[in-house]
Amino acid sequence: MNRGFYIILIAQFFSALADNALLFAAIALMKLLSSPPWHEPLLREFFVVAYILLAPFVGAFADAFPKGRVMLFSNSVKLSGCLAMLFGMPPLFAFAIVGTGAAAYSPAKYGILTELLPPRLLVSANGWMEGSTVAAIILGVILGGVFSSVNPYFAIEMIIGLYLVAAIFNLFIPHVPIDHKLPKKSLTYVLHDFWHVFKLLWKDTQGKVSLSVTTLFWGVGATLQFVVISWSSQILDFSVKEAGYLMAIVATGIAMGSLVAARYVKLEHAAKSLPAGVMMGLLVISISFVSNWKIASVALFLIGALGGFFVVPLNALLQHRGHVLMGAGHSIAVQNFNENIGILVLLGCYSGMVKSAMNINWIIILFGLFISSSMTLIYGFSRKRL
Repeated sequence: MNRGFYIILIAQFFSALADNALLFAAIALMKLLSSPPWHEPLLREFFVVAYILLAPFVGAFADAFPKGRVMLFSNSVKLSGCLAMLFGMPPLFAFAIVGTGAAAYSPAKYGILTELLPPRLLVSANGWMEGSTVAAIILGVILGGVFSSVNPYFAIEMIIGLYLVAAIFNLFIPHVPIDHKLPKKSLTYVLHDFWHVFKLLWKDTQGKVSLSVTTLFWGVGATLQFVVISWSSQILDFSVKEAGYLMAIVATGIAMGSLVAARYVKLEHAAKSLPAGVMMGLLVISISFVSNWKIASVALFLIGALGGFFVVPLNALLQHRGHVLMGAGHSIAVQNFNENIGILVLLGCYSGMVKSAMNINWIIILFGLFISSSMTLIYGFSRKRL
């Protein structure tokens, strides 16, 4: 790994730290404003809409300019959304602005890895990137919960400082040659180009498997946050702050699983990690039978570890295939488009279940069954085709 990689790692850590702390600050602010409980999952819905709507443009944007500068610009958009929330904009709309910045940030932060590093280091780099992101989630949910327990507005002020630190590190990201710059800038061409790379990645056998897995993982991960918060509140009588500690345990597990995958799974054997996803779904189901926080903590750690173990190799494989087929920024924009549709659909289903007053344990059982059955189907397909 070179010096530039570690600067990217630190920059994205602080930006991700701010994103995750802001989610908990926004939830606390919505409680303070007496918003309905089913509005809370909508925070992520508003956040991911930008990923979907802007997907045809952010990949081309990331590939057309130095990616370090794209990260700086995107982080500034996140900062503006945070400021808007502080000065009175409704949390849902302010979070949509933050999502717009995040949508542009992601293709740049992952795309630059394929330009700085050789393919043999991509799984390892992704392990470090995912581990760093998960560390940001762990610290973010803790800081968000602790700051919000004082006052949601105080939490937002502290988070603004985190975005500023990320901006400073973004300034020192090395310039790399512009990759796959679009020959035309018309709206028609951009949309046509996105549709072309979208089909190209889904028609590629390795791309199809890795896209399916990462789409499922991020949809599940986003929904699991709110499931755990709701379950811990109803079954364990936990506050938002205490629920944040449980999410930190999940994130710790993801970090450990990511590091193990980075150490032992080779890029060409990425699909062999898929059975971990089936086991992850079964462990999610087991949570519905638990009422002790210590047992729940162990189960949640293992859920995170299995998730980190199977997603990192598939994420690296997807980046490699995307870089070979179409350019890093383009492929990651397609990846984000699919993953956030997954988040939108799963969170929408969860919001509907909460609104209909479905028992939280039944929600967890259905959620776990969906994970296991989906991963079984993907694994079966991969064994026949890869």
